[in-house]
Amino acid sequence: MKIGLRFFLIICLSFFSCEGPKSSDKFSVDERLANLVKNMEKEFLTLNEEIIRLGDFYQYVLANRDSLLKTADRSRYTFEGSFSNNLPVQGEELSKLILSTKSPDPEKSMEEVLFTNILDSAFKAVYEKHPIIAQVYSNSPMQVSRVYPPYDAQNLMDPDIDLVTFNFYYEGDLEHNPQKEPIWLPEVYVDPAGKGWIMSLVYPVYDGDDLFAVLGIDITVEEILHRFLEQEDGNLLIVNGIGDIVSGKSTAIEALSFPPLKNHVYTETIKSDNFRISDFNLFNSKSRQVREMGQEFLLKKENTFLFENENDLKEAIAIPFNFTDWYLIEINPY
Repeated sequence: MKIGLRFFLIICLSFFSCEGPKSSDKFSVDERLANLVKNMEKEFLTLNEEIIRLGDFYQYVLANRDSLLKTADRSRYTFEGSFSNNLPVQGEELSKLILSTKSPDPEKSMEEVLFTNILDSAFKAVYEKHPIIAQVYSNSPMQVSRVYPPYDAQNLMDPDIDLVTFNFYYEGDLEHNPQKEPIWLPEVYVDPAGKGWIMSLVYPVYDGDDLFAVLGIDITVEEILHRFLEQEDGNLLIVNGIGDIVSGKSTAIEALSFPPLKNHVYTETIKSDNFRISDFNLFNSKSRQVREMGQEFLLKKENTFLFENENDLKEAIAIPFNFTDWYLIEINPY
């Protein structure tokens, strides 16, 4: 009996010693991913604070528009058609301006340019303070666009552009943002100003009850990958709530049965002319199990998915973001 009891205890101890590290390892993985999400959100939420301060400064501008208009330097910008003719120069003090032909009142649009020129220094200060930022800008219903740093708008933009039809404007309006708060747009999109695939933070500026402008801060997908994901071990990617891959390591993306990446690099792939974001959506993967993983994470809000006979993949772990409809996913092979 003593021998039998001793043997039973040895078996039990062996069982628990084998199972224990698995639970501990999973906890450490979850904790590592959660900390990465927390660090990313901390930096993104810092930009929320910045854009609110920009909005407060814009309110000051609106409150003092008459005096600013009287003292405005009318030679600060000159225009060729719809575009200010200043060239993109590093360290430039000026923004790039567009006065679209869609303006409902070109004279009032030009007045807006004059009394909002003071925004240039504020945009530049925010841009230089945060290396993650690609550009700072404002767009108005008067079809005035101000972007810092300046860019080659003449060769990239249509003089007939209708600014209010773009998500970086209308997502800030009262219909889409009744709370009048900073909003991160969950979908990445091609920047018409030539910055590639970007994500945007937008914030409305009201003049009384009327929407006067929508401020924006952009960061590039490439910067997200370089700044956060490439610094971490593991096969990591970020997807939004509809399954689009926002950013990710090539090892993670190529493991999920998506089209081949250009030079095995996602940031090069998204710059190619034939790139379609829908090709890199979890629900459009050729793999049934990857599509099921998307359902488990995005629809059922599960945190773990176990693969079965799927390209040597073992499991995937997902951690949701709080500030926008994103998920950080790690793909673990055997």
